[in-house]
This record gives sequence, C-alpha cells and structure tokens, in this order.
Amino acid sequence: MKLIGIDDITVRFDHKIILDHVSLSVDKGDFMAITGPNGGGKTTLLRVMLRLLRPSSGEVCYYHDGNVTKRLKIGYLPQKSNIDTRFPITVGEAIKSGQIKGFFSRRSQQDEEEFERIVELCGVGGYLDRTVGMLSGGQLQRTLLARALVSNPEVIVLDEPLSYVDKTFERQIYSMMEDLAKEHTIVLVSHEMSVISGMANRHIIVDRGIHECHSHHHSFTECDD
Repeated sequence: MKLIGIDDITVRFDHKIILDHVSLSVDKGDFMAITGPNGGGKTTLLRVMLRLLRPSSGEVCYYHDGNVTKRLKIGYLPQKSNIDTRFPITVGEAIKSGQIKGFFSRRSQQDEEEFERIVELCGVGGYLDRTVGMLSGGQLQRTLLARALVSNPEVIVLDEPLSYVDKTFERQIYSMMEDLAKEHTIVLVSHEMSVISGMANRHIIVDRGIHECHSHHHSFTECDD
C-alpha cells in the first residue's frame, strides 16, 4: 500500500541538477535505508518527500488507503546542523511542539501519556526544563528524535540520526528502530549503514539519480556500481 509517491522529479539550483528524473514510492511497512555520496542529493530527496522543497518538475503525492490525500502524519528528524539552538525553547516544549494539531487544540490525556512514554523511550526526562541551546550534541539529537516520534506518525523520516550520538545511544537507536519498524514506515538516511542495512527491507542509493538494490544479501558496496 503506497504512502508516498515521488513521480519523475527533477531539482535544479542555479542550472545545477541535484536530482535528475527521480521516481520512488514509499509503501506502508517499508524500512527504507538511503545512502550515497556527499552532495549526491540525499537530503534534497528527503526535503522533496516532506514537501519542504518544491521540485523544478515532477510531483509528490501522499496516499491514505489507496487514495490521494493532502496530508500525511510524518515525524521528521532533520540533520542537527539545521536546528537554530539560539531559539529560547525548552526540551519539553520542543517535544510537545511535535503534537500540535491546530492552533487552539487542547492537549488530551492521550497526548500527555504519549509524551511521557516518548520522553522515557528517548531518555530526555532529566533535562526537560533546559533550553535547547544548553544541550550537548547527543542530548539535542535525543530531543529531536523524541519530537519526531511523539505524534505517533505514519512515516518516520530520519536524516543522519547517528551523527553526534555516543556509542551507547547509537545502540539504543538501533533497538528503537527495530521496535518502531514493527508498526511504522521508516525512511532513514545514513552514512553508517552496517547495522541499518540488516534492518532495512529497501536500500536506495542517491547520486543525482537513484538506484535500488534488491538483494538482501548484497552490501551497499556490491550493488553500488
């Protein structure tokens, strides 16, 4: 069952082609691992997928029960370098902002329970009142991951989730991904593919175009060429 359809998109910046006639569908239950060289267009592909960037041509459609829909619940973990840490928001507020449905909607008991569950899962309970500017790289990464997960999204999109985290939390992220993959659709961009590639059911290499590796037994390097 298709959730996201990317149809023949091209992205150009100042005459430079970043993505060239790319088509891809993300299906319910996929764990899609995306890799490729620096500057190959991985983050651009994610931004197009999230409708944060309009492609120069082609289109992106979201689906619900087989029909095109305007909205899809997506939890997004951006690259840490894209976050303005001077913004005076606490960890708790940042995570709760992932649950906002409408300007005036009240937080329900269910929202509160989900918030507490995710705070526990991501291990951020000790610094909920700190502002994001006071956090270490790893603490900020945990906070952003909690924010991406707290709305119980249909699709979780993670851009380099392992950067800035220590080895202990890296292992934790792996086991969280395994759990999340049972109920969610995951799209994950990473350079660090060794463990991830064992979990993923689809492997995409982005380098202006995209190439999908179909065998479970191939490593990325073998199907790169």
